[in-house]
Amino acid sequence: MSAPTHRIESFTRNGYEFDVLDAGPLDGEVVVLLHGFPERATCWDAVAPLLHAHGFRTLAPDQRGYSPGARPPRRRDYTSGELVDDIVELITVAGGRAHVVGHDWGANIAWSLAADRPDMVKTLTALSVPHPTAFIRAATRTRQGLKSWYMVFFQTPWVPEASAARPGGRMDRSLRAAGMTASDVQRFRTEIVDYGALTGGLNWYRALPFTDRTRFGRRVTVPTTMVWSDGDTFIDRAGVEGCADLVRAPYELVVLEGVNHWIPTQAADAAAEAILDRARSV
Repeated sequence: MSAPTHRIESFTRNGYEFDVLDAGPLDGEVVVLLHGFPERATCWDAVAPLLHAHGFRTLAPDQRGYSPGARPPRRRDYTSGELVDDIVELITVAGGRAHVVGHDWGANIAWSLAADRPDMVKTLTALSVPHPTAFIRAATRTRQGLKSWYMVFFQTPWVPEASAARPGGRMDRSLRAAGMTASDVQRFRTEIVDYGALTGGLNWYRALPFTDRTRFGRRVTVPTTMVWSDGDTFIDRAGVEGCADLVRAPYELVVLEGVNHWIPTQAADAAAEAILDRARSV
């Protein structure tokens, strides 16, 4: 395969256009970085250069609902199957097979991608959120269910948007309580609320009733690292501990002490180290 000669600024799938931050050596192995809620590709700004320094190329897309050209109106257009297939298309455009990294919702999609399309994934590094099956098991048996209260709140139409409409309002206060810095919250206001991406991001949650449950339980067969932080107010350790049984490949759990949920922005060095260790293992 010849070396790539151009950057990928965007890609299209089924008529939708997705924006991409493509950086690092053009001929480097590709690392796909998947953001969560409520963030965009820029949440990887502190991590990506650390990967570039070691010869890796990074592709960080603004995913479905976040890119202005990829905001379908229906909830059912945001199921995990659609979200996974979006990233399959990106990896295909990039030349096929990549190291895949995800945080928060992005981790959920990364797990699902690795389980569904191992032919596309060299390695998996999941930050914060465990395998979907491990998460569901924990939500029904442990205090994870209580920690996930916001997922029910997000199902209501318009109310979450209203709570985010006013600077300093309920949504901002909740993000601060979860560990975001003041600058992180301002980035949320600029890059999500003002950018018109909030409803699209919320639609990932609102599509959960349309999820194909037959997809759950699929095991991952690529080398995998799960990174969890003990200051995470959203994700309980019980679900994280359940991941090992769902991986049929080399697996490692990395626990970051004294770090909250927002690992890519607040523990970039540790995130990059875990990603590099996993990518170099193959």
